[in-house]
Amino acid sequence: MTPRHVKGIAVALLLATVLGYTSSQGFGEAWKSHYMYAYSSSEIHATSSGIATSTKDRLFEAGSPDRIIHSDDDMENDLSASQRSSPGSRVTTAPGTSSNGPAPSGSPEPNSIMTPDTQTLSKRVSEYHIDVKLDQTGRMLNGQMIVTWTNPGRQPVSELYWHLYPNAFYSPKSSFMRESGGQLREDRATANSYGYMNITELLTEQGQSLLPRLHYVQPDDGNEDDRTLAKLRLQTPVMPNKSVTLKVGFEVKLPEVFARMGYAGDFVMAGQWFPKLAVYETAGTRGRAADGWNAHQYHGNSEFYSDFGIYSVNITVPQRYKVAATGFQTKPIQTSGDWKSYQFYADDVHDFAWAASPDFVYAEESLSAPGIPGVRIKLYLDPLHAGLKDRYLHAAKSALIKYAQWYGSYPYSTLSIVVPPKGGNGAGGMEYPTLVTAFAAEDESPGYSLERTIVHEIGHQYWYGMVATNEFEEAWLDEGFTSYAEDKVMETEYGVAPNLAIESSYMTSPAPLKQLSWSYHSHDHYAENVYMRAKLVLVGIEKMVGDRTMQKILRTYFQKYKFKHPSTADFERVVEQVTKKKWSDYFRQYVYGNQMADFAVDRISVKPVKHQNGTTQYESTVQIRRLGGINGSVPIVFQFTDGTTMTRSWDGSDARIQFKFSHSAPLQWAAVDPKNTNVLDNKHINNYMKAELPDRTRTRWNLGAAKLLDAIIGAFGW
Repeated sequence: MTPRHVKGIAVALLLATVLGYTSSQGFGEAWKSHYMYAYSSSEIHATSSGIATSTKDRLFEAGSPDRIIHSDDDMENDLSASQRSSPGSRVTTAPGTSSNGPAPSGSPEPNSIMTPDTQTLSKRVSEYHIDVKLDQTGRMLNGQMIVTWTNPGRQPVSELYWHLYPNAFYSPKSSFMRESGGQLREDRATANSYGYMNITELLTEQGQSLLPRLHYVQPDDGNEDDRTLAKLRLQTPVMPNKSVTLKVGFEVKLPEVFARMGYAGDFVMAGQWFPKLAVYETAGTRGRAADGWNAHQYHGNSEFYSDFGIYSVNITVPQRYKVAATGFQTKPIQTSGDWKSYQFYADDVHDFAWAASPDFVYAEESLSAPGIPGVRIKLYLDPLHAGLKDRYLHAAKSALIKYAQWYGSYPYSTLSIVVPPKGGNGAGGMEYPTLVTAFAAEDESPGYSLERTIVHEIGHQYWYGMVATNEFEEAWLDEGFTSYAEDKVMETEYGVAPNLAIESSYMTSPAPLKQLSWSYHSHDHYAENVYMRAKLVLVGIEKMVGDRTMQKILRTYFQKYKFKHPSTADFERVVEQVTKKKWSDYFRQYVYGNQMADFAVDRISVKPVKHQNGTTQYESTVQIRRLGGINGSVPIVFQFTDGTTMTRSWDGSDARIQFKFSHSAPLQWAAVDPKNTNVLDNKHINNYMKAELPDRTRTRWNLGAAKLLDAIIGAFGW
């Protein structure tokens, strides 16, 4: 998920003050924001991925003007190429339609069908066959589901746990609403943001009802008003490697869009919309000692965790709607009276989401590249952003190409991008397997937030989708990794580099990264650490090992744990395996602990010393303190009034160190890490001190200013 920055004006005012002082000392460049645009959107962008966007409705391979990668006119040929090269499916065309021909309603939308591949990429624990219908009001879902669960462990299982996420909106007393205060990012619940899920039927294959055996449970907080998790006691235990099949009827009242799901006008986002089985972790998974369920309630900060499986979903909507969904169509669109039905299929995924709107403007291009053996990029635009089609497609292609190059193949045959309408941002900036949502179309000319959001959400296809992180307990392994990867794409493809010095200054309340998501004391606190601080921790590793080794670390981690559920300890072992050294101290301080790497110029004293020959030397003493964790050596620069510059390096192994100089000119100033190479230093104001003030005043000013800055930033949070 993509966070919104909420400090805004307050931080801007604060930074303006700091900038005025630091720029006068030659440090102004350090404060330039990475949100400054590198060029206008109308330019042609030659990029390192080999794609260039022109002002026309086509994408060309950079350096090959005669070779069109894909255009609207070439849709049929593109899909044929995808059919030849995609490992995940085969494309065929519905009778009487072209591969991008009109649907029966006459509205332009995809109607090509694909068949599943026989290759299995994951351990498919769950298999869902779902029929769901959106009513004419666009406010209710009615569903029937046949689900088969296979016991992956070595012990009999007598209980099943179900996530009933829409019940987060059933009551203001739910754990989600209590913890979030009815707000997620900048989106607030409205008077109409009331929703629920009812299980109307729960049958065995023999037709026996198990509904009396289903009970709401609250293992995390004991909140009896929370109905987001339910436990089902089975009649007969499921033996190892054996399966149980159940028929489930359910209805969902959609809230006005909030917290990833609901409606906004005629737009519908169905995320976390069906009864979903929790993850049964086998011994050894994420360090687990014995088989058992990992089942949590829906919390204000937490996202999701599910097992891989198969989804076959039939979606029926009023005929005016168009539907985007995880996976691909396996049957042509069917119409009957006022209704229209879509059949979608996806395998080796751990969730299924869909969106519907009568207003979608559809565009499609396909992409084949190293590590991408044929992907249909399906774009469902809000009409306000119809003219921005090329920007969305370029961002998607750039992200896919770079992630495949850096980490590994994207094995799926589709990637759908949904742009919610104005007022629908509660559904925006979110990831699902093979489907992502952009931020809502709030204006006609968005800045780089458009590209950044698409790049970020597609990154989740790797660190949430394939490397299936437990976002309840170790969200940093997804959000931090995705934020790190997002920055890399934005810099290489768009020339937009992050300003890590500014970002580290947001760390006003650092907390351990490996902890339950709802243990953070607010959503801002969660985002500050799980997104930003986690990214900085990864950049800190990169600074010590170099770009090439860091890329090898992440590629090794992805290749080893794709279609699995890794832990923080698993990642630490990969870092040690690739670098061939221990990282326990680093992880103890910055991952399991809440440290930042703050260094300060603590005191300067300058004394003139007259020699017998009449000359005067100046003895300058500078004390440097380490106020946080150790993060490798830091450079220290000493500038004298005669223009002489001296540089020293300190490994920070002790709490403080003194540097003494005897020089013909007095010391003018000292600075720790003036180029901000220590990305985990969150208090840059104490990195610099001038030497012309009286000693007592110098120390007081430095410490006082640092405390003032901390107090101001702390008052606003992240």
